[in-house]
Amino acid sequence: MAKKNFSARVSKKERKTLDMSSNLTRDLLKNADEKLLEGARLEEVYLDDIVVKEQVRTKFNDSSLKELAENIRVNGLIQPLVLHEGKGGRYTLICGERRFRAMSTLPEMKKCPCFILEGKTENELMAIQFSENSSREALHYIDRADGILNYQKATRASERKITAALGISKSEVHRSLLIAKMPKKIKEAAKVHDTEKYVLLEFDALQRGEFKKEIEKKVLKGELTKRSQLKRIINKGSVVAARSKIVKKKKPALPAGLTANAFLKAMESKTKDLDPETLKMLKTLVKETTEMIDD
Repeated sequence: MAKKNFSARVSKKERKTLDMSSNLTRDLLKNADEKLLEGARLEEVYLDDIVVKEQVRTKFNDSSLKELAENIRVNGLIQPLVLHEGKGGRYTLICGERRFRAMSTLPEMKKCPCFILEGKTENELMAIQFSENSSREALHYIDRADGILNYQKATRASERKITAALGISKSEVHRSLLIAKMPKKIKEAAKVHDTEKYVLLEFDALQRGEFKKEIEKKVLKGELTKRSQLKRIINKGSVVAARSKIVKKKKPALPAGLTANAFLKAMESKTKDLDPETLKMLKTLVKETTEMIDD
């Protein structure tokens, strides 16, 4: 195998800052997601003119933003933001809030290249926002789930229609909607403690009761973040519950001082004046009682 040759390492002071905006042409637009950016134009827009509305992403890592800001400062913005131009020339941020936040920390960054969309409906913008953020920036599964639920509320779409509009599997849509509808405190704890998705799904499937309340406390405290941990707790709980249901069979109680034989003789003495059918039923009862006592 031929040895690879790498360029010599260059210190930060000697690195050249690239002005990517000068290289942004319609070719970049053609290479981007055609469906996402259909009808968009590419322009530079001042950051102060961009309005940020509620986005799909709600969790941002400060150290990660600093790294991104430094990368943009050195290399420029490689992936433009996506804006929607409304009435009065108002630019609303649709995709790229993480990039926007990073650039806003750079004093020298006044404007940036953006793909500008016009004439899109709210439903179309929500689908674009979800698809772009979900594919290009690693969303937390809670934010992703909330985004899907918000889309369903806005469009009143079925799970099948959501699957077609957002390009994700029906099973993922279903699981995401289950998570999105869970209590806010559970979802916030899952984000803070980085709880696995399937912990929430399996917790949600548990029957209500004291056992589920104990599990909830552990989730909220961050003591239960792995699916394997939850499985061990559930299996242990099942064994305890099964043991509690085992009850030993007790022999029928007899009046004090009365033996089994004396009881049977007393029963037989009372049968002399009974009709044949009633007598037959009573003998059957006496026989079953004898077997139970003998056991």
